[in-house]
Amino acid sequence: MLLFLDVDGTLLPFGAAGPYPVYAPAFPLPAAAAEHPLLSRVDPALGARLASLGCELVWATTWMDDANTCLAPWLGLPQLPLVDWPDADDEGRSGLHWKTRPLVSWAAGRPFVWVDDEITEADRVWVAGHHPGRALLRRVDAQRGLTDRDFAVLEEWIGR
Repeated sequence: MLLFLDVDGTLLPFGAAGPYPVYAPAFPLPAAAAEHPLLSRVDPALGARLASLGCELVWATTWMDDANTCLAPWLGLPQLPLVDWPDADDEGRSGLHWKTRPLVSWAAGRPFVWVDDEITEADRVWVAGHHPGRALLRRVDAQRGLTDRDFAVLEEWIGR
């Protein structure tokens, strides 16, 4: 099962009060991490929690390679595959998120979970009609990012 991970608003909450306490990640932070001053607002414990879900983790973010060079080491995760986004963004007119079609294509019929702060009902309806496998689209509150409640929903759905 795939788990597509957004970063901004999902792993990096917009409403975080401040940085997490000093943390020694499993891998040393690369110098490139200094380019992302908000990185310290990402809870480093999320990496272990995500890995424990037993899914194949895939970056579904505009961070692209920075997700692997900056964020993965902070979270103690290995380098993850990342979705290569199309150049054109014509989905806004249909109400469909621009990530929806590429993620369904990337999944290629495999079951998947997508966590993002911009998922709408239009995305859920489209995926239900165009993806033959199981899919959970979990909208995350961008101010708080992934919470215990979100993890409970993910764990329950994945366990089915």
